[in-house]
Amino acid sequence: MTVSERYSRQILFSRIGTEGQDKLLTSKVAIVGVGALGTVSANHLVRSGVGTIRLIDRDYVEKSNLQRQMLFNEEDASLNLPKAVAAKKRLEKINSDVMVEAVIADVNLDNAEELLAGFDVIVDGTDNFMTRFLINDISIKFNIPWVHGAAVSSRGMFAVIKPGITPCYRCLFPHVPSGRGETCDTIGVLSPLTDIIGSFQAIEVMKLLVGAETTHNLEQLDIWDTSFFQMDISEGRNPNCPTCAEHQFDFLDRSSSLQESYSTLCGRDTVQIYFREKRERDLLQLADQLKKNGKVTGNQFLIRFTPEEGISMVLFKDGRVLVHGTNDLVKAKSLFSKYIGN
Repeated sequence: MTVSERYSRQILFSRIGTEGQDKLLTSKVAIVGVGALGTVSANHLVRSGVGTIRLIDRDYVEKSNLQRQMLFNEEDASLNLPKAVAAKKRLEKINSDVMVEAVIADVNLDNAEELLAGFDVIVDGTDNFMTRFLINDISIKFNIPWVHGAAVSSRGMFAVIKPGITPCYRCLFPHVPSGRGETCDTIGVLSPLTDIIGSFQAIEVMKLLVGAETTHNLEQLDIWDTSFFQMDISEGRNPNCPTCAEHQFDFLDRSSSLQESYSTLCGRDTVQIYFREKRERDLLQLADQLKKNGKVTGNQFLIRFTPEEGISMVLFKDGRVLVHGTNDLVKAKSLFSKYIGN
């Protein structure tokens, strides 16, 4: 199959054309998180002919993913295939001309530069603020644009971050939110929403790669209420932003007070998670949200949450969490993001 044949309908779109298609074919995109948003973006970008796609994900396919994560099927779930591997297998059958790399990894300050530097665009398919701040640090440090996306319940948003041109993520969100525990696993998410947001992300990536104008807005929508809101962020750069103005990369700095810390407790099959920056959680509110996903007990000082057999999580008012039932740091981090968020 020739290039002109495979991409003929895309080339006919005048704002891409032959020149734009050539740019796509030689571009490299990294997708961090191959879940609901990541699978949608990857699907469109591979079909569009982006030359190299790196898929980075720490998790494996579960049955609950199949409602919205479009590249996976029941066999993937029964085999507990890593998401990056399962997605790669499916994408290579769609377009064998695209170089698809599967990386089974948790993106963190130790490997972020190695995994993301050198790409033309980064796609945010993550589900937590800390990884987004980390991507933002990489973006500014290496001058790589990225496309932020988020979806939970019936609400979604996306924005394009271009170093030196748009506000960076830390301009828009100066502080790491203490969070309300709102994740797909605690309050749900609608499949059409993730499809819509992931598709918008893919379009913005394509615009970046062909040199077209991207959205100036933080785009927000609610598909249940059929409501849309655009916030113009073009003038939102913070002249005192620690990241894009001062080039202070706190989320790549192990000594930063903004870092999460993970440590195993010797002989206890437990991982402790805590934040160097002091924070306080509303335990009553958190307990009420977590009841949907497991057994919750506690007192005025802490709550114990049991989401699945063999795993329990003890949460303290200062934000510290003990994950009992594993000494695997990556698994503990995944459980924390899944049920607690930031």
